[in-house]
Amino acid sequence: MLPSIDASEVGTTGLIWLFFSYGYALYVASNYISDGSDLLLLVPSMAGLVGSVVLPLLGAVPDAAIMLFSGLGDISEAQETLSVGVGALAGSTIMLLTVPWFLSVFAGRVDLRGPQKNPNYTGKPKLTSGIAITQTLLHTGIGITDEVRHGALIMMITTIPYFLIQVPAIFMDGLVEEVAGREKYWALSGLVICLAGFVAYMILQLRSSSNNMEKTKRIAIMKKFLHEGEVSLSGALVGALDGDDMPTVGSAKGRTIYQSIVEFRALEVPETIKLTLKEILRDPFNKYDEDRNGTLDRSEVKTLLRDFHETISDDEFEAMFHKSDKDGDGTIDFDEFISICYTFITMQQNQRMRIELAQQYDLENPLHKSNNISHKVMNSMFSEEDEEEEDIPEDIVDLEPEEQQAIIKKRAIFYLTIGTVVVLAFSDPMVDVMQQIGRRLNLAPFYVAFVLAPIAANISEVIASLFYAKKKTRKTISISLTALEGAACMNNTFCLSIFMGLIYFRGLAWQYTAETISIVVVQLIIGLLVQRKIMTTFDAFLVLLIFPLSIVLVAVLEKLGFD
Repeated sequence: MLPSIDASEVGTTGLIWLFFSYGYALYVASNYISDGSDLLLLVPSMAGLVGSVVLPLLGAVPDAAIMLFSGLGDISEAQETLSVGVGALAGSTIMLLTVPWFLSVFAGRVDLRGPQKNPNYTGKPKLTSGIAITQTLLHTGIGITDEVRHGALIMMITTIPYFLIQVPAIFMDGLVEEVAGREKYWALSGLVICLAGFVAYMILQLRSSSNNMEKTKRIAIMKKFLHEGEVSLSGALVGALDGDDMPTVGSAKGRTIYQSIVEFRALEVPETIKLTLKEILRDPFNKYDEDRNGTLDRSEVKTLLRDFHETISDDEFEAMFHKSDKDGDGTIDFDEFISICYTFITMQQNQRMRIELAQQYDLENPLHKSNNISHKVMNSMFSEEDEEEEDIPEDIVDLEPEEQQAIIKKRAIFYLTIGTVVVLAFSDPMVDVMQQIGRRLNLAPFYVAFVLAPIAANISEVIASLFYAKKKTRKTISISLTALEGAACMNNTFCLSIFMGLIYFRGLAWQYTAETISIVVVQLIIGLLVQRKIMTTFDAFLVLLIFPLSIVLVAVLEKLGFD
């Protein structure tokens, strides 16, 4: 399997080069997997399954691959290399619950006001600048939601399989082969429990996929791709509209098939859809509200539509603006803007149905012989604007939403496939490199993997947690922290099941008491810490210190005689 460079045959410089090369490959692969999963969240029919099952599973693939390959290969060396996998498991779990946890709290912190230290999520500004360090540490922080507390409880429950294999291992002494033989059926029990826990966790996630937090996560991804120009405004919004709530525009027999722009009227937006569209469109609206008066004038609305690749002629725009400006003050407020966007997307979604009805009833459209203005409006929503366009993928933004959705699916599958293949190709040689680094530094491979493996395999998760946390809302900080808790749950079930399988099927021994204690203790500390209502910035710094202290704990326990 490529790459095929033997880490034991290269010098120190070559070994460092191999580590950074393989690490970068795994980092890129993790990003491909992350981006592919995010793209699938834009597909309405797949969003629930992807967000609750596929996303956490694929997020665990880089770690799982390192752990799997650590126990494969020559049986005479597998016991030693297995410690690399254990180091990756411990490092990944503890790092995700400490370093990105601290960064998320620090990035998402707001002022804590009053004697009860209530988070200032509604004030402006949310965070006071220029305050003393003591004020920052003790009077800024985040609110802990029920979702975070619930996720912490699940995380602590999923540590049970560690006890199942570790408690019997404490009382087993002798040669490695003898210990492995006595642990075999305990490992089988652990494997069954891990897989059962993994399935139960996935079912729990799937059942909760319709809750507000999952919806917020999907909206955040929509806003991200909209901001980056990956999809047009129509392409981003079409996934937010529920087909059951979308009215049909001008489609009955005996009526004209195309609604004229002169007849344009803003449709009433269902309340559930209005809330979703408000979350997606609030930032763009505020960005283009240059005078900050809560409304958009003609030039601001037209600039917004153009920048988000929804072009329209001057005459058509004037007619649309006039019909949508209900109070006639020459401006459009946020609710009117929401109504415009909903009406346009609704018209576009029903366009095919109207055409099919026209063919079925052989209806003549009198406007078609003249100028067919509204048909041109629908086409112009997705046509290319010649001036002031950003350099973005034209194969996406210039297509209709349905075509954008199809390309999004293909691109997501491509990203996921490439990412998974690269992970599988580079995980095995990465294990060899970390083992060699340990040997040359005269360190146990566990410590090398503990520090280095998360750098290569978990950076994308760190970036994702910061992406949500910096928005400084109660919902987004919950998404950030529950995602980290979810990653720990995947390590406790899916990844740990790999070790249980290696021990059972390959006859290896679980001799990692110190490492197990460190993993479990850190999760229990974090789980108990978030049962409060707030977490201050000072608390976050204490969480950050847990990462180096956990390494010290392992070293001390090993010094005391624990294996």
